[in-house]
Amino acid sequence: MLYPLIFEPVLKERIWGGTTLHAKYGRELPSDKVGESWDVACHKNGMSKISNGELKGKTLKEVIDEYGKDLLGKDLQDKHIKKFPLLIKILDATDVLSVQVHPDDEYAKVHENGELGKTEMWYIIDAKPGAKLVYGVKEDTTKEQFEKAIKAGKLEEYLNTIDVAPGDVVYIPAGMVHAIGAGILICEVQQNSDTTYRVYDWNRVDDTGKARELHIKQALDVIDFEGKHSTEKVMGLSRQKGESQVTYYVANKYFAMEKLDVIHELEQQVNGERFFILTVVEGEGKIVYFGGTQEFKAGQSIMIPACMKDYTIEGNCTIIKSYIPDIENDIVKPLIQIGFDRKDLSKRIAGL
Repeated sequence: MLYPLIFEPVLKERIWGGTTLHAKYGRELPSDKVGESWDVACHKNGMSKISNGELKGKTLKEVIDEYGKDLLGKDLQDKHIKKFPLLIKILDATDVLSVQVHPDDEYAKVHENGELGKTEMWYIIDAKPGAKLVYGVKEDTTKEQFEKAIKAGKLEEYLNTIDVAPGDVVYIPAGMVHAIGAGILICEVQQNSDTTYRVYDWNRVDDTGKARELHIKQALDVIDFEGKHSTEKVMGLSRQKGESQVTYYVANKYFAMEKLDVIHELEQQVNGERFFILTVVEGEGKIVYFGGTQEFKAGQSIMIPACMKDYTIEGNCTIIKSYIPDIENDIVKPLIQIGFDRKDLSKRIAGL
């Protein structure tokens, strides 16, 4: 019988990384420049292994191949079994990241050997006072102005920035220029893609004095210069469930993201249609399910198989819950039934 699966993180060194993952979550790090922890990954550039129970030591790909829709859900398409749809990371930006952008599925399919595009969202776990993100380009910026500024090494004047604090949520659809500022710890939910076009790297060089590669042509092809996407933080829409609270932040065709603020206990439903990933950003507790109990602590990600029955989260914790939604039935109808209207949803939940 399948059970809640916990994963070993895949740690990646980055020029902008640090040691926050050790300080915050007790991770054993290979260096003082760890920037990314791929917490749930099934990609050629990073593969999660199960760290608990009978399946311990098996890769996520092996478990998907063995259990198929029992693990992932009867409503998911065959393409999701062939390529797992999500990638969950925790990012430690001790220094500022490069300014970058991601392609959509259509562009990536043609130019990146069939790779998926990359729409993502960020939940700010922690941020130093005054921390900022680059979030889109300034209004009325043209492609020509942007390209000229890149070549001159003076892109800053065309970049929109926002202040962030712990608990903020930012939605980054494909085409949105972005960069994480220094002193920020982030939980990232994204499409299962490792395609990034680096636009500008603050004229920075590595330890050997060499500048990192830029992808200017590809970036200019995909950047949203028309202002199609909001550059406001996601407000979210909350509902009480006993003492606990569920806040809906993102719902698009690629993924949904909810924040679960668990006080004592929170019941959760599973009906065989889809899997869920729970990333514990604060606190600790246990999952009580038919067949057993699984304890968890801050910094762990847990996969709830689609074939598992309903379960209860017990403890005091904050969890980022991600999954592939049926938007109308999982998000829209339940919230309308408790009194919200569609204007509330489209204004407060990104991606709708």
